[in-house]
Amino acid sequence: MKNIKTYFATICLAMAVTGITSSCKEEDPFLDRDVAPVLVDIVGAAFGAPFASTPSVSYDSSMKELTLTSRLFELDKTNILDHTKGIDSIPVSNLAIKIGYDLTKVVKTETLKYNGATYTFSPETFKSSGQLGEVSSDANGVVTIKTSYAALGLTGNRIQRKDDIINLTWTGTYKGIAFTRTSRMTVSKN
Repeated sequence: MKNIKTYFATICLAMAVTGITSSCKEEDPFLDRDVAPVLVDIVGAAFGAPFASTPSVSYDSSMKELTLTSRLFELDKTNILDHTKGIDSIPVSNLAIKIGYDLTKVVKTETLKYNGATYTFSPETFKSSGQLGEVSSDANGVVTIKTSYAALGLTGNRIQRKDDIINLTWTGTYKGIAFTRTSRMTVSKN
């Protein structure tokens, strides 16, 4: 009987210590606690991508001009508990957005025949990053910028090819809170 009382007391003590130590709130030094003030919806990405993962939009390799578009919304949660109204998405107009890119391309030795022409590629690793520009959203909260593969440095030996990935950042400040949304451009055809 004495062993059971000791065993029970030890279990209670262990549970109390575990409860006290696990209930402590520990701040994460690497994570900013500010909630993004704007929802950046990437036009052309699969629905749900803004929440599930990094949204990706495919562009044909033969396109001369690439159009990157996103929609900016402020979420009004005033009626979040009223199932007949819910959350309202309000377009954010006249918000300046900087669009940046980051590209790493590894070119392998290869000979490719395309549309009757033969292309020979030599090995190379190409890295490029920078700003595509800064644009402001229109009255509907839409941000659009145009660029080309050549402006991204994809020319000559580095010509765009299927499965190339260009990482994009959409950065701005709204109501004093800075935010950044990432997305991807993927090349879809050779």
